[in-house]
Amino acid sequence: MIGIAVLVAPSFLLIAVGYAARRLLPAAEFWNTLDKLVYWLLIPALFLAKISSADLGSSPLGAFAAILYAGFFGALAFGWVAQRLIGLAPAQGSDVVQGAGRFNTFLGLAIAGALYGPAGLQAGVLGSALLVPVVNVSVVTVLAAMLGQRGSGSRFFRTLGELARNPFILSILAGLAFNLAGLKQVPVLHDTADMLGQAALPIMLLAVGANLQLRGIGGAWGPVALAAFGKLVVFPLLVLAAIALIEPPQLVAQVAIIYAALPVAASAYALARQMGGDAELMAAMISVQTALAFVTLPATLALAGWLY
Repeated sequence: MIGIAVLVAPSFLLIAVGYAARRLLPAAEFWNTLDKLVYWLLIPALFLAKISSADLGSSPLGAFAAILYAGFFGALAFGWVAQRLIGLAPAQGSDVVQGAGRFNTFLGLAIAGALYGPAGLQAGVLGSALLVPVVNVSVVTVLAAMLGQRGSGSRFFRTLGELARNPFILSILAGLAFNLAGLKQVPVLHDTADMLGQAALPIMLLAVGANLQLRGIGGAWGPVALAAFGKLVVFPLLVLAAIALIEPPQLVAQVAIIYAALPVAASAYALARQMGGDAELMAAMISVQTALAFVTLPATLALAGWLY
């Protein structure tokens, strides 16, 4: 576990540097521009480059998808049942659902690359391609059903329309199109995408840290704890059980466990605000889970190594 913690520590240290830098350099325009750079250019370039060149025929995508979806949908169901049992208001309950099921793709890619090199990063990108569209559509649908106040229908369709223009989803589809067309390395285009992709990981971790904030917890430790339990305990246990049943190749299992143990995505804050959830509580969940994950993620990976 200590060895794993040392390997993942640089990723968390970059998040901490981003958090400190936002407080030392509080110019909102700079950090907003950095977020847009990551969202609209760097991560889409990484997805395009890696998915285009992936050997999809030799990748056990069916097993990979089954393992990841077992964890995601199980954790999503846990969040929904848990918030119902304790009688949360829809705004806070929807945060628990998001907090239990969504995950930080950025951090997953960085850790997969740090632990397992280029092959790990490639597998992480394929995992993202399997998860990102499904997770986004599923979460938006559940939140629209939970937050069923006036105007929720229009918000639902507006959000789905934005998902259809999501640069992550579009770059995943473009990468698949290039791959299936046999255009795995188009001169200049893919060279440029590769260069941009290399810049993506450190910059996006700085952006994650810059967006962390702890206000909003107040007396709401119950929802925060439920979401953390769903994401950092239930999700990993379900993935470990699926791995035991499916017995995938080792790298697939390792990357699936990384995704299972990730904290909730920073983008959950924007979705909570857009769909009518409790955005401040969601921000607190993101910050608490990111801090906890520095301990729980290496522990989960060590447990998986011991079991399998």
